[in-house]
Amino acid sequence: MGHKIAFGVDVGGSGIKGAPVDLETGKMVGERLRIPTPQPATPEAVAKVIGEIVKSFDLPDKAPIGIAFPAPIDHGVVRFIANLDQSFTGVNLLELVREQTGHSVSVVNDADAAGFAEQRYGAAAGISGVILVVTLGTGIGSALIVDGVLVPNTELGHLEIAGYDAEYQAADSARERESLTFPQWAERLQKYFETVEMLLSPDLIVVGGGVSKKYQEFLPLLDLRAPIIPAKLFNSAGIVGAAAYAEAERKRAKVGKETKRHH
Repeated sequence: MGHKIAFGVDVGGSGIKGAPVDLETGKMVGERLRIPTPQPATPEAVAKVIGEIVKSFDLPDKAPIGIAFPAPIDHGVVRFIANLDQSFTGVNLLELVREQTGHSVSVVNDADAAGFAEQRYGAAAGISGVILVVTLGTGIGSALIVDGVLVPNTELGHLEIAGYDAEYQAADSARERESLTFPQWAERLQKYFETVEMLLSPDLIVVGGGVSKKYQEFLPLLDLRAPIIPAKLFNSAGIVGAAAYAEAERKRAKVGKETKRHH
């Protein structure tokens, strides 16, 4: 397979999809495979489907596997869950998938995976400093990357602004629910991004989610210090970001072992 490969899996409420990723280019190698999310979506059932997807590709033995998952992740453990079976709470997904596949595994929040992909291969590639990636959809997802290192589980969509949970007021679902025009919605986005900018002073803000395809309708209406630009990777961001994150984690573990050996 030429370049170095990692495998990315994107777990969603309706489907689980995966593909090998060329880590040099950030491109998927061949067609991704999608299997409907099992119902009920218990940890064992989801891990089994991930195993099926991984085994259907001829992967190098040492290829790491990254999983983008719709929940906050604490060292491979699911802290709490909204979109899948409640029995996921407290489960070590990393261990479950390692048992299924025999590969080195990393688990990362799905918004973090998308952000990591944009920083490595997408709209923020080659830019250092503080990068904030925000996805606007049913909710507001966020990823914060500082000089190439992911700060996990930021959940900046849940900031309280003017007495409301930010995503209730400013997510794309709010625009649709309240039939807001793009200029009306942009006023709410302005408040949201101003608040985030005051807290984090990002060097660049990248906006993803399905609505980012219509970025010309609302991004030019925002007045911020940091440049704000649309995401590039769209539907492939979860898989690509999970794969890139798995390789970054593998390297970090290797450096940690080397450091211990020299002390």
